[in-house]
Amino acid sequence: MDIKRVIQHLSTGRAAVRRVFPSRTLDAIERTIRETEAQHDGQIRFVVEAALDLSPLLSGQTARERAIEIFSELRVWDTEHNNGVLIYLLLADRDVEIAADRGIHARLGKEVWETICREMEAAFREGQFEAGTLAGIRAVGEHLAHHFPARSGKPNEMPDRPVVL
Repeated sequence: MDIKRVIQHLSTGRAAVRRVFPSRTLDAIERTIRETEAQHDGQIRFVVEAALDLSPLLSGQTARERAIEIFSELRVWDTEHNNGVLIYLLLADRDVEIAADRGIHARLGKEVWETICREMEAAFREGQFEAGTLAGIRAVGEHLAHHFPARSGKPNEMPDRPVVL
């Protein structure tokens, strides 16, 4: 058990999320998701979570494991063409994870997602949460546009509003 991590999670609450993701930033994220989804056939979800609950934290749950859990809970995998992408930020750890459905992951692989995550994390270290998030969404959108071009009349299968946990 990493006591420093436990303290960080216990001291990071929803107020921290509201501070770095005020409503105007959440609105900008929603708008950017909507704009990028007009250029491709994929679905993007953005989730920010302040901290892990105590039980998962004490059991050593990683941000990656939590992202996969949320990917399932939000049913991001449940898209017609298996091209849903979850961008997950665990704020207490400043850790970004991208979970992609099998249709897009098979075409891109882990390295592409890792690069986008590291770029977002670098922006967050500089306090640029909005800019880092928007750049990450746009980068994911560019890859989706390349592999899943927009088709006319495509439905928006998932909400574009960011999820705050």
